[in-house]
Amino acid sequence: MSAVAKLKQAFLTPPSSSSAQQRLSSITNHLTPNSNSPTMASAFEAVPMAPTDPLFGLMAAYKADTFEKKVDLGVGAYRDDNAKPWILPVVKKADEINRNDPSLNHEYLPIAGLASLTSAAAKLVLGGDSPAISEKRVVSFQTISGTGAVHLGALFLAKFYPRPANQAIHVSDPTWVNHHQIFSNVGLPIKKYPYFASDICGLDWTGLTSALEAAEPGSVILLHACAHNPTGVDPTQDQWKAIAEIMKRKKLFPFFDTAYQGFASGDLAKDAWAIQYFVEQGFELCIAQSFAKNFGLYGQRAGCFHFVASPGAHAEDVTKRVGSQLAILQRSEISNPPIYGARIASTVLNDPALFKEWQDDLCTMSGRIITMRKALYDKLVELGTPGTWTHITSQIGMFSFTGLSEPQVQKLRDEFHIYMTKNGRISMAGLNTRNVEYVATAIDKVVREIPSSQ
Repeated sequence: MSAVAKLKQAFLTPPSSSSAQQRLSSITNHLTPNSNSPTMASAFEAVPMAPTDPLFGLMAAYKADTFEKKVDLGVGAYRDDNAKPWILPVVKKADEINRNDPSLNHEYLPIAGLASLTSAAAKLVLGGDSPAISEKRVVSFQTISGTGAVHLGALFLAKFYPRPANQAIHVSDPTWVNHHQIFSNVGLPIKKYPYFASDICGLDWTGLTSALEAAEPGSVILLHACAHNPTGVDPTQDQWKAIAEIMKRKKLFPFFDTAYQGFASGDLAKDAWAIQYFVEQGFELCIAQSFAKNFGLYGQRAGCFHFVASPGAHAEDVTKRVGSQLAILQRSEISNPPIYGARIASTVLNDPALFKEWQDDLCTMSGRIITMRKALYDKLVELGTPGTWTHITSQIGMFSFTGLSEPQVQKLRDEFHIYMTKNGRISMAGLNTRNVEYVATAIDKVVREIPSSQ
């Protein structure tokens, strides 16, 4: 008799049959735990509790604070002068256009994403007249914002980039904290190169160039195209040229992360200058591009990953091969990228009038950030705050490395309810005309009470 037949017989035999009762009891004893049965141990009991993400923990602490004059200088998102999220006027227009288009639906996008977005995004970051585009040396994929673009690039490099075993990807010290986790998760070892000089709150030029000279040929170098996160310190164009010269001579591979094009200076071309220069110099490279900051599409997760092949007879063929593998990776990761934010960005990028309005919105955001930098600097100078504060205005973009020490940061939080990351990085977007004097006065008091080595 088969096992199924035996089980059926056990349930159908009348209860008066002692043999059937024994069989039924045997079955239910295996299905129903009793007080004498040992508890089943989880296979995951040894999994350690992960630490809370420092930035999200900071945000939670700020939200829980009931102090009326509290200030959030930690969040990496634009806020207007009323400390409120700002929906770009051009984004509202693009949203309205899409919502009123009866031809649109919610079907899947292709694996590579919305073609009208990826093609416009490539032109935005590389320049519309870039030979790399006309020569078909560029392949572009829509991603889950900049984070997804970095991840897709990291995954591709981990699988296909010819490098010696255990050769590291070089990232700046410091860099965006998520870079470490993304590259580690795909098995790429990480090595830091000097970037920020705390004594001058500026670029460690000697340390940076020395590290590049010492890097193994073929090493991947992660570069922030503009508005370096978290320091706000960017190389000058002459310094970018020197970096490119070293990297070309040492045969190093550039991986650009660009999250702030147009948001940093208000000038789209200026903020993409480094990338375009490297492409002009014949580099083969990767680009992770985000539309979170410069479109204010934080929650829509719109971004792109671009691979640019170096010029040569086989460049177009290489690009096709790379694109085929990126499609496989994308398919296994997210299958198809989201459509809503992509449509908004594409609508703006492909409409000359909306594009011009977007440039105006970028100037509004970057201009307010620049104004707040000057207001903070002027007030610190007026108060005679110990130390040198010129770096507040020389740095660029959303973030500023203030030079404040961890004890000073903690006191600002405990006594004045001013929240920033413990390394002294502040989001300039958190400042406004109503709180900048309060913040400057608090910094002045804390710096006097807890002197630093600045």
